Amino acid sequence: MPLTNNDIMKKMRVAHKLTNEDIMAICALVDFKVSKSELGALFRKEGHPKYMECGDQILRNFLNGLVIHLRGPMPEKKKD
Repeated sequence: MPLTNNDIMKKMRVAHKLTNEDIMAICALVDFKVSKSELGALFRKEGHPKYMECGDQILRNFLNGLVIHLRGPMPEKKKD
């Protein structure tokens, strides 16, 4: 059974010991807004009535923000 985007988000949250506020701040690093209620829906069990599937856009922006959070912003390239 392959991992879903929701599973990846859950595993990343646990592995990096992130709270919902941390995830919101990480997404803000790439100018992507996500609310607490959206995060709550992503982390619910699949059968729950308020469960929401994590789309590729949310996961992509979270991972891009996590790179900035862990490594810092990418240095500007010098123009010759």
